[in-house]
Amino acid sequence: MPRRRLTVGRPWEQTALFSLGIVASGPQLHTAGITARDREGKLIGRGDMRAQVAQCFANLQETLTAAGAGFDDVVKYTVFTTDIEAYMRTQDMRAPFFVGKPAATLVEVRKLADPDMLVEVEAIVSVPEA
Repeated sequence: MPRRRLTVGRPWEQTALFSLGIVASGPQLHTAGITARDREGKLIGRGDMRAQVAQCFANLQETLTAAGAGFDDVVKYTVFTTDIEAYMRTQDMRAPFFVGKPAATLVEVRKLADPDMLVEVEAIVSVPEA
């Protein structure tokens, strides 16, 4: 069964980057929390939400590629941030990663594993069958 986006017909659904729900089947990938670390494990963008968001999605891209998937296969994102207002100001750069309007949850937390981390992203992905 192909991925199917749910809608309940609310006007705001047209402009949101996410959907209220996605129906999907087949093999799934559940990622760990993806953070803004480079290949050597060094945190990128200390104090810079935009830099950390960019690095998180670049790291997620690598994970998706390794699984044979892409951003259009993402069923759901869960985003944890220490500053929801700063995260919301990154919508322009996040939009390309919300292909097909996956379901999404955004949560503000007091802190993440590293005190300099501002954002962490998890994804559930419907992996295309080879």
